[in-house]
Amino acid sequence: MFESVTTTALTTALNGLAERQRAIANNIANVNTPDYHARRVSFEDSLAKSVRQGSGTAAISTSSSLEPTRLDGNNVNLDTETLSNIDTVLRFQFASRAVDAEFSAARTAMRTN
Repeated sequence: MFESVTTTALTTALNGLAERQRAIANNIANVNTPDYHARRVSFEDSLAKSVRQGSGTAAISTSSSLEPTRLDGNNVNLDTETLSNIDTVLRFQFASRAVDAEFSAARTAMRTN
């Protein structure tokens, strides 16, 4: 049960979302740092492919944003970071609830036997 593709994929998603949250926080902290380039975390495409292949484990990759830079060379956009933060928090909550449901089902199954 705990080694299912679903559980593995949810764990990977939570790890990826946590990494994205750290990147967003770092981007916001460096909004006024000259020549700083925002970081972007991606894993959803590789996770979807992994689930289709029956694994649920996927690489989490971090790259520099390709958004245009300001005159100081910084390309952090607070609107983008705010929206990404909201999206990430909602996805994390959803994945956390799904993990909780997995464990609740296991607890229920253990009680009935």
